[in-house]
Amino acid sequence: MSSYFTDLAQQYIDGEWRPGTGSWDIIDFNPYDGEKLASITIATVDEVDEAYRAAARAQKKWAATNPYARRAVFEKALRLIEEREQEITEVIIAELGGTHLKAGFELHLAKEFLRESIQWALRPEGRILPSPVDGKENRLYRVPVGVVGVISPFNFPFLLSIKSVAPALALGNAVVLKPHQNTPITGGSLVAKIFEDAGLPGGLLNVVITDIAEIGDAFIEHPVPKVISFTGSDKVGRHVATVCASHFKRSVLELGGNSAIVVLDDADLDYAVDAAVFSRYVHQGQVCMAANRVLVDRSIADEFTEKFVAKVKTLKVGDPSDPQTVIGPVINSSQAEALSGTVEQAIAEGATALLRGTTRENLVEPSVLTGVPADSALLRQEVFGPVAFVIPFDGEEEAVRIANDTPYGLSGAVHTGDIERGVNFAKQIDSGMFHVNDGTVHDEPLVPFGGEKSSGVGRLNGETTIDSFTTLKWISVQHGRSGFPF
Repeated sequence: MSSYFTDLAQQYIDGEWRPGTGSWDIIDFNPYDGEKLASITIATVDEVDEAYRAAARAQKKWAATNPYARRAVFEKALRLIEEREQEITEVIIAELGGTHLKAGFELHLAKEFLRESIQWALRPEGRILPSPVDGKENRLYRVPVGVVGVISPFNFPFLLSIKSVAPALALGNAVVLKPHQNTPITGGSLVAKIFEDAGLPGGLLNVVITDIAEIGDAFIEHPVPKVISFTGSDKVGRHVATVCASHFKRSVLELGGNSAIVVLDDADLDYAVDAAVFSRYVHQGQVCMAANRVLVDRSIADEFTEKFVAKVKTLKVGDPSDPQTVIGPVINSSQAEALSGTVEQAIAEGATALLRGTTRENLVEPSVLTGVPADSALLRQEVFGPVAFVIPFDGEEEAVRIANDTPYGLSGAVHTGDIERGVNFAKQIDSGMFHVNDGTVHDEPLVPFGGEKSSGVGRLNGETTIDSFTTLKWISVQHGRSGFPF
């Protein structure tokens, strides 16, 4: 594993591994023990330009390559991930504090998306459309956009880089990838290495490891990329959308969430507890779909809450390299401090801590709070960590109102003994995704993924991925002669 943090601590531009030329280094730390993993000299604005120019040069030939030949690259990449799964697992654990459970979940989904990318190369279809003009043939071609800029986050860096990079490449585009500065290897260099070893021609995938303090908006403003795919906070997402719009380019935005898991009065209580605990605490709660809010019908609230707290207490907190650990460290000290502040603020506002975890450096133990005032801002923001708010409600109408009382609309879930009751409830929630008798954290290659309100713009997965990374071109053919007025 250590070779990844030495050999891959570089930029990857135009098929070459090389150091950046910036004036400072990104220091890559293990969030659990503080071990220095790598030192990476950042890329400059000039290197961002080089990466995009290389992508533009390589893309034309790649788009003209037949899709069966393109597909072979993805088949090889999938085999390489399977062969290197243990090493990649170790990198995920070391660089972002993911547990064995989380790493397995991330790698499973990454492989599924790569399998689907093998088929994406063959999916774009043209159409022949009728015309009201005699002798005219309308052809509609599905073509690559050209170059795609991808900005990936720190929580699922390998998966969420693959999720945009693989289909964009499969559909005939070239890509420049900027991973999060806390996960430059898992979200950037490692992805490039796999595709390089799989035989992807140089220049088609470039990785620039840098920071906004160095490059500003250069990655987004650059004239070459036609689409920017961004996964991250809504605050940054708004800025990305604004810059893209000012340059007439598309943005695909997968942003934050404030999901609610709702337990109705006829739910299977033990099963609902299991779903709620997983939905809130998977990967330390650092998941955009995580259930920040646990809404429970008041008639069963006491029993549910007792079982919920009891199960949370069993979750092992500690070293993510221990296979028994469920909750490892959050990504950095700023995140840990913010979470401690959230708990303190909730208690200051009048909430009761049913379970209050301690914070030791980046290890944040789970907390469960109830009685947070209904008008508290805490209930309307994304809490990216292991803090749960339990909220009793009186009847479905109130549950719908509370669930929707947030600027976000990404995911959610409802538990009930009546499937159609659950579906009818789900239809009333302003979210892009909602699950009946399940958790809030899901992603599948064929199902459109995305949110409403401040949770994003556009969709990925399945046919929506094709829409995101291609464009339609109308070519008409006049087989006869047109009549012109002059």
